[in-house]
Amino acid sequence: MQEQLMEKIMEEVMKKVKETKINEENTEENSITIENKECGITEFVGTAIGDTIGLVIANVDYNLHEFMKLDKKFRSIGIIGGRTGAGPQIMAADEAVKATNTEIIAIELPRDTKGGAGHGSLIIFGAEDVSDARRAVEVALDELGRTFGDVYANEAGHLEFQYTARASYACNKAFKAPIGKAFGLIVGAPAAIGVLMADTAVKAANVEVIGYASPGNGTSFTNEAILFISGDSGAVRQSLIAAREIGKPLLEALGGKAPSLTQPYI
Repeated sequence: MQEQLMEKIMEEVMKKVKETKINEENTEENSITIENKECGITEFVGTAIGDTIGLVIANVDYNLHEFMKLDKKFRSIGIIGGRTGAGPQIMAADEAVKATNTEIIAIELPRDTKGGAGHGSLIIFGAEDVSDARRAVEVALDELGRTFGDVYANEAGHLEFQYTARASYACNKAFKAPIGKAFGLIVGAPAAIGVLMADTAVKAANVEVIGYASPGNGTSFTNEAILFISGDSGAVRQSLIAAREIGKPLLEALGGKAPSLTQPYI
Protein backbone atom coordinates (compact mmCIF):
# COMPACT_ATOMS: atom_id res chain seq x y z
CA MET A 1 0.00 0.00 0.00
CA GLN A 2 2.79 2.38 0.95
CA GLU A 3 4.68 1.56 -2.28
CA GLN A 4 1.58 2.32 -4.36
CA LEU A 5 1.16 5.63 -2.55
CA MET A 6 4.80 6.59 -3.19
CA GLU A 7 4.44 5.67 -6.86
CA LYS A 8 1.36 7.85 -7.15
CA ILE A 9 3.13 10.77 -5.46
CA MET A 10 6.14 10.39 -7.77
CA GLU A 11 3.85 10.23 -10.77
CA GLU A 12 2.18 13.50 -9.74
CA VAL A 13 5.55 15.15 -9.09
CA MET A 14 6.87 14.15 -12.53
CA LYS A 15 3.67 15.38 -14.12
CA LYS A 16 4.08 18.78 -12.43
CA VAL A 17 7.74 18.98 -13.49
CA LYS A 18 6.78 18.22 -17.07
CA GLU A 19 4.00 20.83 -17.07
CA THR A 20 6.36 23.45 -15.57
CA LYS A 21 8.98 22.75 -18.22
CA ILE A 22 6.42 23.10 -21.01
CA ASN A 23 5.15 26.38 -19.53
CA GLU A 24 8.70 27.74 -19.19
CA GLU A 25 9.45 26.81 -22.80
CA ASN A 26 6.25 28.49 -23.96
CA THR A 27 7.02 31.60 -21.90
CA GLU A 28 10.54 31.79 -23.29
CA GLU A 29 9.24 31.31 -26.80
CA ASN A 30 6.67 34.06 -26.33
CA SER A 31 9.21 36.47 -24.85
CA ILE A 32 11.50 35.93 -27.85
CA THR A 33 8.57 36.62 -30.16
CA ILE A 34 7.81 39.88 -28.35
CA GLU A 35 11.42 41.11 -28.35
CA ASN A 36 12.34 39.96 -31.86
CA LYS A 37 9.20 40.22 -33.90
CA GLU A 38 9.80 39.04 -37.44
CA CYS A 39 7.94 40.29 -40.48
CA GLY A 40 10.07 38.84 -43.27
CA ILE A 41 11.26 42.25 -44.51
CA THR A 42 15.00 42.88 -44.88
CA GLU A 43 14.75 46.50 -43.76
CA PHE A 44 13.13 45.57 -40.43
CA VAL A 45 15.44 45.80 -37.39
CA GLY A 46 13.09 45.46 -34.43
CA THR A 47 10.53 47.03 -32.11
CA ALA A 48 10.58 48.44 -28.59
CA ILE A 49 8.50 50.18 -25.93
CA GLY A 50 6.51 53.23 -26.99
CA ASP A 51 5.20 51.58 -30.16
CA THR A 52 8.67 52.17 -31.55
CA ILE A 53 9.91 50.53 -34.74
CA GLY A 54 13.45 50.43 -36.10
CA LEU A 55 14.17 50.20 -39.83
CA VAL A 56 17.15 50.53 -42.15
CA ILE A 57 17.50 51.38 -45.86
CA ALA A 58 20.77 50.19 -47.36
CA ASN A 59 20.66 52.34 -50.49
CA VAL A 60 18.21 55.25 -50.56
CA ASP A 61 16.66 55.87 -53.97
CA TYR A 62 18.41 58.75 -55.77
CA ASN A 63 15.26 60.85 -56.24
CA LEU A 64 14.13 60.43 -52.63
CA HIS A 65 17.68 61.10 -51.47
CA GLU A 66 17.55 64.50 -53.16
CA PHE A 67 14.12 65.45 -51.80
CA MET A 68 15.13 64.38 -48.28
CA LYS A 69 18.12 66.73 -48.66
CA LEU A 70 20.56 64.05 -47.52
CA ASP A 71 24.30 64.54 -47.73
CA LYS A 72 25.55 62.60 -50.77
CA LYS A 73 27.90 60.57 -48.59
CA PHE A 74 24.95 59.03 -46.74
CA ARG A 75 23.65 56.27 -48.97
CA SER A 76 22.28 54.32 -46.00
CA ILE A 77 19.88 55.51 -43.32
CA GLY A 78 18.54 54.13 -40.05
CA ILE A 79 15.02 55.04 -39.00
CA ILE A 80 13.43 55.15 -35.55
CA GLY A 81 9.71 55.91 -35.34
CA GLY A 82 7.51 55.95 -32.24
CA ARG A 83 3.82 56.56 -31.60
CA THR A 84 4.36 57.23 -27.90
CA GLY A 85 7.19 59.43 -26.71
CA ALA A 86 9.82 61.67 -28.22
CA GLY A 87 12.25 62.37 -25.38
CA PRO A 88 13.06 58.70 -24.72
CA GLN A 89 13.71 58.04 -28.40
CA ILE A 90 15.89 61.13 -28.77
CA MET A 91 17.94 60.28 -25.68
CA ALA A 92 18.33 56.71 -26.96
CA ALA A 93 19.43 58.06 -30.34
CA ASP A 94 21.96 60.26 -28.56
CA GLU A 95 23.57 57.16 -27.07
CA ALA A 96 23.44 55.43 -30.47
CA VAL A 97 25.37 58.25 -32.13
CA LYS A 98 28.05 58.05 -29.44
CA ALA A 99 28.43 54.32 -30.05
CA THR A 100 28.43 54.22 -33.86
CA ASN A 101 29.84 55.88 -36.95
CA THR A 102 26.59 57.70 -37.78
CA GLU A 103 25.15 61.18 -37.79
CA ILE A 104 21.70 62.49 -36.97
CA ILE A 105 20.04 63.66 -40.18
CA ALA A 106 16.61 64.58 -38.88
CA ILE A 107 14.50 64.63 -35.73
CA GLU A 108 10.80 65.39 -36.10
CA LEU A 109 8.15 65.44 -33.39
CA PRO A 110 4.75 64.61 -34.86
CA ARG A 111 1.63 65.40 -32.89
CA ASP A 112 0.41 61.99 -31.80
CA THR A 113 -2.19 61.23 -29.16
CA LYS A 114 -1.75 57.47 -28.78
CA GLY A 115 0.40 58.05 -25.72
CA GLY A 116 -1.89 60.72 -24.31
CA ALA A 117 -1.11 64.43 -24.45
CA GLY A 118 2.26 64.36 -26.17
CA HIS A 119 4.39 63.75 -29.23
CA GLY A 120 5.43 60.83 -31.32
CA SER A 121 8.85 60.78 -32.95
CA LEU A 122 10.72 60.26 -36.21
CA ILE A 123 14.51 60.05 -36.07
CA ILE A 124 16.80 59.35 -39.02
CA PHE A 125 20.47 58.35 -38.80
CA GLY A 126 22.80 58.81 -41.75
CA ALA A 127 25.66 56.41 -42.48
CA GLU A 128 28.07 55.62 -45.29
CA ASP A 129 27.76 51.91 -44.54
CA VAL A 130 24.48 50.08 -43.93
CA SER A 131 26.00 48.10 -41.05
CA ASP A 132 26.57 51.36 -39.16
CA ALA A 133 23.00 52.48 -39.77
CA ARG A 134 21.64 49.14 -38.57
CA ARG A 135 23.84 49.19 -35.48
CA ALA A 136 22.66 52.69 -34.56
CA VAL A 137 19.03 51.56 -34.75
CA GLU A 138 19.81 48.47 -32.64
CA VAL A 139 21.53 50.56 -29.95
CA ALA A 140 18.66 53.05 -29.85
CA LEU A 141 16.03 50.31 -29.52
CA ASP A 142 18.03 48.69 -26.71
CA GLU A 143 18.33 52.01 -24.86
CA LEU A 144 14.59 52.67 -24.80
CA GLY A 145 14.00 50.39 -21.82
CA ARG A 146 16.22 52.74 -19.82
CA THR A 147 15.11 56.08 -21.25
CA PHE A 148 11.44 55.30 -20.55
CA GLY A 149 12.38 54.76 -16.88
CA ASP A 150 11.59 58.29 -15.74
CA VAL A 151 8.38 58.56 -17.72
CA TYR A 152 5.36 58.45 -15.43
CA ALA A 153 1.82 58.20 -16.78
CA ASN A 154 -1.82 57.77 -15.87
CA GLU A 155 -5.09 58.49 -17.65
CA ALA A 156 -4.76 62.22 -16.90
CA GLY A 157 -1.37 62.79 -18.52
CA HIS A 158 2.33 62.09 -18.18
CA LEU A 159 5.61 63.42 -16.83
CA GLU A 160 9.02 62.85 -18.35
CA PHE A 161 12.53 63.46 -17.06
CA GLN A 162 15.68 62.76 -19.04
CA TYR A 163 19.34 63.15 -18.11
CA THR A 164 22.71 62.65 -19.74
CA ALA A 165 26.08 63.56 -18.31
CA ARG A 166 27.39 64.26 -21.81
CA ALA A 167 25.00 65.44 -24.49
CA SER A 168 25.78 64.44 -28.05
CA TYR A 169 24.45 65.23 -31.51
CA ALA A 170 20.85 64.03 -31.11
CA CYS A 171 20.28 66.23 -28.05
CA ASN A 172 22.03 69.09 -29.82
CA LYS A 173 19.89 68.79 -32.93
CA ALA A 174 16.59 68.36 -31.09
CA PHE A 175 17.11 70.66 -28.10
CA LYS A 176 20.23 72.74 -28.90
CA ALA A 177 21.96 71.07 -25.95
CA PRO A 178 25.66 72.00 -25.70
CA ILE A 179 27.67 69.00 -26.88
CA GLY A 180 29.72 67.38 -24.13
CA LYS A 181 27.85 69.04 -21.23
CA ALA A 182 25.26 67.61 -18.85
CA PHE A 183 21.74 68.02 -20.16
CA GLY A 184 18.27 67.59 -18.65
CA LEU A 185 14.76 67.47 -20.09
CA ILE A 186 11.56 68.09 -18.09
CA VAL A 187 8.12 67.47 -19.60
CA GLY A 188 4.75 67.98 -17.95
CA ALA A 189 1.39 67.07 -19.48
CA PRO A 190 -1.03 68.65 -18.99
CA ALA A 191 1.00 71.77 -19.60
CA ALA A 192 -0.12 73.44 -16.36
CA ILE A 193 1.92 70.92 -14.38
CA GLY A 194 4.86 71.39 -16.73
CA VAL A 195 4.93 75.15 -16.10
CA LEU A 196 5.15 74.64 -12.33
CA MET A 197 7.81 71.93 -12.70
CA ALA A 198 9.90 74.24 -14.91
CA ASP A 199 9.83 77.01 -12.31
CA THR A 200 10.66 74.56 -9.52
CA ALA A 201 13.58 73.08 -11.48
CA VAL A 202 15.22 76.43 -12.18
CA LYS A 203 14.87 77.54 -8.57
CA ALA A 204 16.27 74.26 -7.22
CA ALA A 205 19.79 74.52 -8.66
CA ASN A 206 22.15 76.70 -10.64
CA VAL A 207 21.38 75.52 -14.17
CA GLU A 208 21.24 77.21 -17.56
CA VAL A 209 17.88 77.28 -19.30
CA ILE A 210 18.52 76.57 -22.97
CA GLY A 211 14.91 76.23 -24.07
CA TYR A 212 11.26 76.22 -23.13
CA ALA A 213 8.28 74.96 -25.15
CA SER A 214 4.52 75.25 -24.58
CA PRO A 215 1.39 74.23 -26.51
CA GLY A 216 1.43 77.30 -28.76
CA ASN A 217 5.20 77.65 -28.96
CA GLY A 218 7.24 74.63 -29.96
CA THR A 219 5.26 71.52 -28.99
CA SER A 220 3.16 70.92 -32.16
CA PHE A 221 0.19 72.15 -30.09
CA THR A 222 0.41 69.18 -27.73
CA ASN A 223 -0.74 69.73 -24.15
CA GLU A 224 2.77 69.90 -22.69
CA ALA A 225 5.19 72.38 -21.18
CA ILE A 226 8.84 71.41 -21.67
CA LEU A 227 12.06 72.74 -20.17
CA PHE A 228 15.60 72.11 -21.48
CA ILE A 229 18.47 72.72 -19.08
CA SER A 230 22.24 72.37 -19.08
CA GLY A 231 25.09 72.88 -16.66
CA ASP A 232 27.01 71.06 -13.98
CA SER A 233 26.07 67.39 -13.75
CA GLY A 234 25.03 67.52 -10.10
CA ALA A 235 22.99 70.68 -10.57
CA VAL A 236 21.11 69.28 -13.56
CA ARG A 237 20.22 66.12 -11.64
CA GLN A 238 19.11 68.18 -8.63
CA SER A 239 16.79 70.22 -10.85
CA LEU A 240 15.27 67.11 -12.39
CA ILE A 241 14.66 65.48 -9.02
CA ALA A 242 13.03 68.65 -7.62
CA ALA A 243 10.72 68.85 -10.65
CA ARG A 244 9.81 65.19 -10.32
CA GLU A 245 9.02 65.52 -6.61
CA ILE A 246 6.50 68.30 -7.21
CA GLY A 247 5.10 67.03 -10.51
CA LYS A 248 4.26 63.47 -9.57
CA PRO A 249 1.81 64.28 -6.71
CA LEU A 250 0.07 66.79 -8.96
CA LEU A 251 -0.41 64.30 -11.79
CA GLU A 252 -1.61 61.65 -9.33
CA ALA A 253 -4.12 64.13 -7.87
CA LEU A 254 -5.62 64.31 -11.35
CA GLY A 255 -5.59 60.68 -12.42
CA GLY A 256 -4.45 58.33 -9.66
CA LYS A 257 -1.18 56.43 -9.41
CA ALA A 258 1.38 57.31 -12.09
CA PRO A 259 4.04 54.58 -12.06
CA SER A 260 7.29 54.53 -14.01
CA LEU A 261 6.88 52.84 -17.38
CA THR A 262 10.03 50.75 -16.75
CA GLN A 263 12.64 51.49 -14.06
CA PRO A 264 13.68 55.02 -12.95
CA TYR A 265 17.31 55.84 -13.72
CA ILE A 266 17.78 59.43 -12.52
